[in-house]
Amino acid sequence: MVALITDPQLEESLKAQRKAWGIDRFDEVWDGVYVMSPQPNVVHQRMVTRLVIILCEVISSPDGGDVFPGVNLSDRGEGWEDNYRAPDVAVFLPGNLAEEFEAHYRGPADFLVEIVSPHDNTREKISFYSQIGVRELLIIDRYPWSLELYRHNGSELVLVAHSSLDDDAIVASTIVPLSFQLFPAEPRPKIRITEIGSQREWYV
Repeated sequence: MVALITDPQLEESLKAQRKAWGIDRFDEVWDGVYVMSPQPNVVHQRMVTRLVIILCEVISSPDGGDVFPGVNLSDRGEGWEDNYRAPDVAVFLPGNLAEEFEAHYRGPADFLVEIVSPHDNTREKISFYSQIGVRELLIIDRYPWSLELYRHNGSELVLVAHSSLDDDAIVASTIVPLSFQLFPAEPRPKIRITEIGSQREWYV
């Protein structure tokens, strides 16, 4: 269900209430439209934590880059609050062209992860990420489980690899030194993450 609020007072009151309760961290603004995202469940948050730890291990050596468990990405410096997205995980490597501001980045991240939650419109963000020049985007879907890797071809992000529980496809990034593979497990499927060029493996 989508709610359209046309009462400015109610809108400001609701936004202020969400901020006071600390539940606005995942809210976004899409071309002036305030999008209230659902709070991620425990599995979602656990996956984000593990992914950030792994990425920090492989790229955050001195001058290796920055890894964020969520960050505001916009297409502008001034007035960024009118148009931004907040991916679950963002990686910025040395030499990245994005401009850093106090509360957001303007421009492309090198590698993003989005974990799909019910009703969160994750795939509708792809065009925005394409526009600002994100180099790679990994979407982890749990409804049903799948991995989708998008890579920027100079014009837009395009799907370059896909993995599901029905196959054993390996999804390999060319931006971070990691590959990802789904496999069945209980109580939920796991993602095997392998460092390219070494024997190190992790499970998310």
